[in-house]
Amino acid sequence: MTNETETAIIKSTGRGGKNNFPAAQIPDTNPGDNTKYLSHAMAVRNMPPIDISDPVQVRTRINDYFVLCAENDMKPTVTGFRNALRVAKSTLWEWKHGNYRAGTHQAIICEAYDMLEALWEDYMMNGKINPVSGIFLGKNNFGYQDKQEYVLTPNSNERVDTAAIEAKYAELPDV
Repeated sequence: MTNETETAIIKSTGRGGKNNFPAAQIPDTNPGDNTKYLSHAMAVRNMPPIDISDPVQVRTRINDYFVLCAENDMKPTVTGFRNALRVAKSTLWEWKHGNYRAGTHQAIICEAYDMLEALWEDYMMNGKINPVSGIFLGKNNFGYQDKQEYVLTPNSNERVDTAAIEAKYAELPDV
């Protein structure tokens, strides 16, 4: 007879527990996930260089990137397709906003961003991405913002006598 001790895993709950807020949960990872992500990133980085001044090559490379993502069952990203093109973040931004190569590259880059944004919305709507991460991606990549606007309108149509208001406040004691 052997002495075996059993180890019970107890979930912390309530205030201060690890699972007390859905966004705070530990990510669902499986053995081999890091290998999958790293292999995909290496495949993107190992794509041969292209002539980035040629819009046909740029469009083809972006399509190749999306195909690679589909083959590897990976979500495409802005950084991923930028890496596939081997351009700096600032270069991609300039192309997207038409500050550089507007006539040749802007439409191509905007189409890729539109596709990524549509995918992002699908992932968010179907629970395929953590909401907090999704909000961050929307703000960082697609210009979304947390913003509230207030429009103040008078409650009545009465005309206000500014002289009467000034006189009223002039009568108040100095503090």
